[in-house]
Amino acid sequence: MKGEMISVSIDTVVGETAKIKVEGYRFVTMSCAELDQTMIDILYHFDKDLELKHLRLTVLRDTPVPSVSPVYFAAFLVENEIQDLFAVRFKGLAIDYERTLYLDEEVKVTPFCKYTVEKTGWGVGSKQ
Repeated sequence: MKGEMISVSIDTVVGETAKIKVEGYRFVTMSCAELDQTMIDILYHFDKDLELKHLRLTVLRDTPVPSVSPVYFAAFLVENEIQDLFAVRFKGLAIDYERTLYLDEEVKVTPFCKYTVEKTGWGVGSKQ
């Protein structure tokens, strides 16, 4: 992945996102990847004049992540998708589907997790 990569924390992700917006970057999308049973990476991708900038947030899966949708409204959709597919909880979402973005009949578990996640909770369950 080309472009500048900036490591952020739970405390700085929203501020860094706001700073990037003021610099004139547009929100492209977000990516999520499991590092192990308890840790995940969330990558935020931005573009300005065909130059990419990325924020990298590494957190415990059961730690609520501040939503950047108050800064870039469009982020609410991919944040809801990450909640459904990776069981990561975002707090402060502009619109929160509470893990129902996809129909229950279609997605019964978090398909991109290597580990099962309990539907009633946001924590990690047993390994598949």
